[in-house]
Amino acid sequence: MMGSPRNHDARRAGFTLLEVILSASLLAAGMSMILGVFNFGAAVVRNAELRSLSATAVEALINDLEENLFELRADGTVGEPALIVDRPVPGRPDVRYTVNAIPNSEMLDPQGVPREYVVELVVTWSSSGVERAARWTTIMLREVPFGARMRRRFVR
Repeated sequence: MMGSPRNHDARRAGFTLLEVILSASLLAAGMSMILGVFNFGAAVVRNAELRSLSATAVEALINDLEENLFELRADGTVGEPALIVDRPVPGRPDVRYTVNAIPNSEMLDPQGVPREYVVELVVTWSSSGVERAARWTTIMLREVPFGARMRRRFVR
């Protein structure tokens, strides 16, 4: 006699080794794709965070530069640019900047005083134990903003 139908079904009820290996491979491939998406998402978030921090640092640097580059004399006139070397950026003591202001000889007022300066900025910071630097050049007018004038006059 050949075997009862019951014994025949019992032999076919389990998974074959090939099916187990195939399903484990599919599971591993799916998990690695999901982890790759998480890794990509984390990199995008980190990049956005760094861009946001750098934008706020640059904004704080420019505001500090506009307020403190030129001296305000007692008579209300604007003096020569200040010497700024390794000054910390407000709110970011780990980021420092140095400024070199060069007068633009083509933009003079009627008294022959330069109205415009080419400002070279060097920003330095430390990242992963390595000193890094970036350079920018911009043009600034020889003026002290109204808010800075009021703070210098009334806040000591």
